[in-house]
Amino acid sequence: MKTLLSIICLLLALSSCQNAERNDKPTITVTIEPLRYFTETIAGDKFKVVSMVPEGSSPETYDPTPQQMVSLSKSTAYLRIGYIGFEQSWIDKLQENFPKLQFYDTSAGVNLIHQQCSHSHGKETVENHAHGVEPHIWNSTENAKIIANNIYNALEELDAKNSEYYKNNLDSLTQIIENTDETIKSIIADADKTFLIYHPALTYFARDYGLEQISIEEGGKEPSPVHLQSLIKLCKEKNAKVIFVQQEFDMRNAETIAKELGVEVVPVNPLNYNWTEEMVNTAKALRTKEDTAKE
Repeated sequence: MKTLLSIICLLLALSSCQNAERNDKPTITVTIEPLRYFTETIAGDKFKVVSMVPEGSSPETYDPTPQQMVSLSKSTAYLRIGYIGFEQSWIDKLQENFPKLQFYDTSAGVNLIHQQCSHSHGKETVENHAHGVEPHIWNSTENAKIIANNIYNALEELDAKNSEYYKNNLDSLTQIIENTDETIKSIIADADKTFLIYHPALTYFARDYGLEQISIEEGGKEPSPVHLQSLIKLCKEKNAKVIFVQQEFDMRNAETIAKELGVEVVPVNPLNYNWTEEMVNTAKALRTKEDTAKE
């Protein structure tokens, strides 16, 4: 840690010697790409928005680079998504090292789900404080509207003179979110209601639409052979036909289950900047060939 701080201090010193362009827009830093999408849509051309966790990296385990720490020192504000692993590990350190930086929690007001051991059932919320909060709040149209409003409130506080501009952009984003919600509802009306996923990132998505998510991970770890067999049995009982796998996870266990069940493995990227596209594609993946044939 001392070495990292030394590097950061050196980079800060070098950076301060450079002449910054006075016309540069102020910067807002966010944790993940979907939050960058929401923030950029509302901020428009008034702020530059950057993500701490780059595309293709896991926000559960990511450590910022020294250069990112230097860039953060120049930011006007930091918008966190709420409870993701990166934030649990780093937010206190960031606040300590950058006391003048304003921090905002965009999860404020979200109806949180507390993590559970295996799978989530439709509208049920299982509270298990020992396991903490289920952090993937952005994979929900209901939550997305709350996040958007929190972003607007932050921008209004940071730049009150452009409040009306941000409000108009918020209204546009809210309409996009509502249209996305209606599209998803129409897609999954006759789709499969149970799905598997390697890492349980679609818990709020499942709650929104009365779906059942079954996680291949066992307590955040690789599944044991016994757990794999129990999953296969459960999926046969539930008639699950889709297994979602995120790009940052090993596909071998998912492929083992898929081969046993004769179902499809579908790549999914809940960290996609293109939030609307990802949400709709996730819903479409639940419509198997059998579902399409019924139309």
